[in-house]
Formats: sequence, structure tokens, C-alpha cells
Amino acid sequence: MFKVGEIEGVIIKKVKPFSDSRGWLAELFRKDEIISGIEPAMCYISITYQGMARGPHEHIEQTDYFFFHGKFKLYLWDNRDTLPTYKNKKVIENADSHVVIIPPGIVHAYKNTGDRDGMVINFPDRLYAGWGRKEKVDEVRYEDSPESEFRIE
Repeated sequence: MFKVGEIEGVIIKKVKPFSDSRGWLAELFRKDEIISGIEPAMCYISITYQGMARGPHEHIEQTDYFFFHGKFKLYLWDNRDTLPTYKNKKVIENADSHVVIIPPGIVHAYKNTGDRDGMVINFPDRLYAGWGRKEKVDEVRYEDSPESEFRIE
């Protein structure tokens, strides 16, 4: 059973947009502010439709560096049995305009709870399916497992 609490190694940062008459700009990461050892290897953008969810899943080696634009409910479960926050669960009700860094071993899922499509940008520190897409994908999926303890509403 998971209990509500902080999760060691997860970083949540509100992003401050800079607006003018043309729109807005936001810095998602800067090398001089990023935590040592986190170095993005690629970037992807995804759109999640209203009411739809992605996950839950976890990575064995990969750190995800997400930016959420739109109203998303984010679920995090600490599945790392070597840390004091093991079996902690954290839910962020509205991850809009937040950067969230999720280390390996944290099961995560998100759901678009807004009234429009939402955008997620990720800067993971591993290449999807490795160099040239020739390696096993670093992902343990739980979304299709009826016995999974990782549930989203």
C-alpha cells in the first residue's frame, strides 16, 4: 500500500513565462541551473486529448524531464525499495506550467483533466530504444495490468 508523501529525487518547479504582445516564452532548463548528472539526450513533444491518460509506467535507468502545458493531474509512486520514500505516493492536481523531473524507479502517469488538449514536452536523459533505435526500450508498463497497484482516477 502506498502512502501520501514527498518522494526523494523528484523535483517540481513552477515555470515563469515571459509574456509580451506576441505571446509567451519560458525557459524549461538551463545548464547553469540543472542538477548535476541530468543531461537530456533527446526531446519530444506530445499532445494528450481531453480526459485521456498516459501511463502508469516506470524506467529502470531513464530520468524524465517533463514540462506540462495544460491542466494535467500527475501521479507519482516511489517504487525504489532502497530509499526511505519507498511506497510514497504523490499526486499533483494541476501540473500546468511545471517542470517535473522524475528519476528512475518512480512509477508515473498523467491525465489531461482540462477542457482542451494538453501539451507535454520531455527531455529524457536516454535515447528512446537506444542509439539508432536498436536497443530494448527502458520502460516497465502497468497500464494494461488489472492487478497493478498503480491506479489513476
